[in-house]
Amino acid sequence: MTLESRDMLRRLIGFDTTSRDSNLALIHFVRDYLADLGVVSRLVHDETGNKANLYATLGPVDRPGVILSGHTDVVPVDGQAWDTDPFHMSESGGRLYGRGTCDMKGFIAICLALTPEILRRGPQAPLHFAFSYDEEVGCIGVRRLIQVLAGFDVKPHSCIVGEPTGMQVARAHKSANRTQCHVHGLEGHSSLAHQGVNAIEAAAEVIAYIKAMSRRFRDEGPFDPAFEPPYTTINTGLIEGGTATNIIAQDCDFTFGVRCIPGHDHARILAEIQLYAEQRVLPEMRAVSRRAGFEWTEHPGVTAFVTPEESEVITLAKRLALANSTVTVPYATEAGLFAGIGIPTVVCGPGHIEQAHKPNEFVALDQMAEGEAFLRRLMDRVCARA
Repeated sequence: MTLESRDMLRRLIGFDTTSRDSNLALIHFVRDYLADLGVVSRLVHDETGNKANLYATLGPVDRPGVILSGHTDVVPVDGQAWDTDPFHMSESGGRLYGRGTCDMKGFIAICLALTPEILRRGPQAPLHFAFSYDEEVGCIGVRRLIQVLAGFDVKPHSCIVGEPTGMQVARAHKSANRTQCHVHGLEGHSSLAHQGVNAIEAAAEVIAYIKAMSRRFRDEGPFDPAFEPPYTTINTGLIEGGTATNIIAQDCDFTFGVRCIPGHDHARILAEIQLYAEQRVLPEMRAVSRRAGFEWTEHPGVTAFVTPEESEVITLAKRLALANSTVTVPYATEAGLFAGIGIPTVVCGPGHIEQAHKPNEFVALDQMAEGEAFLRRLMDRVCARA
């Protein structure tokens, strides 16, 4: 791993870009760094102006090129037992520690650190940097950037998303969808349970049905052996409701996530859950209170993606990674959104997902070195000079 990449990663880790906060300090740093090298960046802000995507092109702008995509936001460190300051990169035992080292500022650091070399070697086909915000909360930011890309006269011909894959080439991942359900009941004294509608209990009935669906997918499929696990999964991750044990709970909120294997329709899964709630749980609630019911809020989802093994971007990525085969990953990325506007996409980046989102997150030095070698092989293909 070069000193330049190490120093760049240290700088990026120093920006606290937790998704709930602004990423503009980091984005402005990257914009200014590229500007000093003669590279113009385009910023695509959110509706508040407090967050932004960055899109920059190295090389000619009138030819198709390769997007190198990464997200700038990180997950929170709240409640995690870190041995070091998560926003001050530290090194020990061949590892670089800090929030985002693995997921996924390491990839962005490599791209930026090698930019002077790319420019010196003279790219004949463009390399595009697409650095986004709010990936960790539903790939929010990149959607605005993709709207801009969709209007370009000359679109990139492929995309490499640098999420941590251990530098293996990932050709597919599952979708990720999140739904919040608010259950409204009727408050009352717990000694008169028959006169109230317990929102927690109604929520529990629906959650139990969701669990049963999850078991059904596990046991009956559909299956795709390329994934681990090879079936669609559902997880209820949040629940909150009630005020006291002697009060019938009037309100309850729960949130569940669905990760579908490619080809399994999330909309049908959600419709089945809602149908159960409306037909099996709601009638008993409404018999007591006509105001009782369910309210469903779907959050922006991430589509599954599958890139055919024989596609050009797969062939390219395998050559760059010195790989003979491809893998699939269980987590969702921005790849499906790029693929959705007709840009063939793969996922390949330094680090391992097992180290992400945890206290003492790290990326190994040898993974960073492999990432640098990957990008240099890409330079060999698109640049005029050695």
